[in-house]
Amino acid sequence: MTSAFDDKTLDRRRFLLTLLGGGTVAALGGIAAVRLLGGGNGGRAMAAATPAAVNSSQILLLECFSDDDGHHLGPCDVRKLVLSDAQWHQRLSDAAFNVMRRAGTEMAFSGPHEKPNSKGLYRCAGCDTALFNAATQFDSGTGWPSFWQPIAKKNVIENRDTAYGMVRTAVSCAGCDSHLGHVFDDGPPPTGLRYCMNSVAMRFVAFRVS
Repeated sequence: MTSAFDDKTLDRRRFLLTLLGGGTVAALGGIAAVRLLGGGNGGRAMAAATPAAVNSSQILLLECFSDDDGHHLGPCDVRKLVLSDAQWHQRLSDAAFNVMRRAGTEMAFSGPHEKPNSKGLYRCAGCDTALFNAATQFDSGTGWPSFWQPIAKKNVIENRDTAYGMVRTAVSCAGCDSHLGHVFDDGPPPTGLRYCMNSVAMRFVAFRVS
């Protein structure tokens, strides 16, 4: 009877454990740790979208969704996109860079996503993380695309924003820390929230299957 693990597998696990440093494995949680150590992805591939060097502490467990019909594919391991300003400038337009990397705001009614008109989902313009389903979009009349909830809470990050003498809640992409907009408590049911986003920070993907 042969061993369940050959020498190459053991060497790989020793290398990854050394790289992760024990505490990082615990911080990532059991599922992510198993996936990193070769315990199976459950059919989901790990995203590696960045040309920049990424260390093991930047492995994220986000929620993934299909472009075909928005079907929830479950949790997936994603490497956080970490780029220099020069690399971000290459990836983004000037307007998107100002919003996403400098926490700017586009002019109201200037973006293409202000009013919902088709089924689909919105992905981060920087790293492609799924952010919002168009089914949760509504016409807020503000001039910015608005949603009553994100497609998955773990795919966005919310932080207190006290800039310009106001107290607001800023929303950024969990996959690359890019600024997306703000969330307010004047939205419609069922959440009563209004995620007020910048069009240039997102790209719309129309469902291929109705």
